[in-house]
Amino acid sequence: MLTRELIKKIRKIEIHTSRLVNDRLAGQYHSVFKGRGMSFSEVRQYQHGDDVRLIDWNVTARTNEAYVKLFTEEREMTVMLLVDMSASGRFGSAQRKRDIAAEVGAMLAFSAIKNNDRVGLIIFTDKVEMFLPPKKGKKHVLRVISEILSYEPGGRTTDLKEGLEFLGRVATRRSVAFMISDFLAGGYQHALRVAHKRHDLVPVVISDPVEENLPRLGFVAFEDFETGELLEFDTSGPEARAYEKVVKRQREERETMFRKMKIDFVNVRTDREYVKPLVQFFEARERRMRR
Repeated sequence: MLTRELIKKIRKIEIHTSRLVNDRLAGQYHSVFKGRGMSFSEVRQYQHGDDVRLIDWNVTARTNEAYVKLFTEEREMTVMLLVDMSASGRFGSAQRKRDIAAEVGAMLAFSAIKNNDRVGLIIFTDKVEMFLPPKKGKKHVLRVISEILSYEPGGRTTDLKEGLEFLGRVATRRSVAFMISDFLAGGYQHALRVAHKRHDLVPVVISDPVEENLPRLGFVAFEDFETGELLEFDTSGPEARAYEKVVKRQREERETMFRKMKIDFVNVRTDREYVKPLVQFFEARERRMRR
């Protein structure tokens, strides 16, 4: 059951993201993500300059006049949101990663329904925990947001491969799939490559500045949200600098992998607005498609 506080939060996200979609993403979503192709609409008489390959020879033979086929774009698409709900999503020095995931998911979902597309949700940890089949409409999108905000997962750890492989089983047609996670786990490269071939896959990587630059606070006890392990070390000492180098290297290796696979990705941080990197993603795609 939704609490009053949660309902208020959902309403706030709805108002905020709806305005952002109208103000910042109007038209971009439609132009960047294409439908399934072209479908036959009607025939009309041939006009000078028409492509002769479009002539409908059956109608032409019956009427003794040349007619051409007209086609329209099959605009309707399916947008799948794959949301990592492992325990690391509870972390955030400015905002929780999980809250950022809900707002990013809301913005993408409202963009989809504005274009009459369907939206589905896959929540996963080290296993798939929830699946909402794709549907249209504002009521369904509000449920998607509610689940991201309120769902209590059974698992704590992360297995990105599980979410990607589940997408392949439930999405039989090509979809636009946004995978929202901090991508701190490994072992998903093959599944990512397979999913990317079948779908328009866009990783949305949520990070926190504290993960890459530890505050100089001396000895501090840290808890790994996924394993529950407690670790104490000197954040002003060499161990902290070594940790930061590892995190930086992992980020660079992840982004290099995305680029080699020709996968567009979005980097979002908990201490900065998420709208700008999303808009930049849409603009970059739009420019590339015009070339």
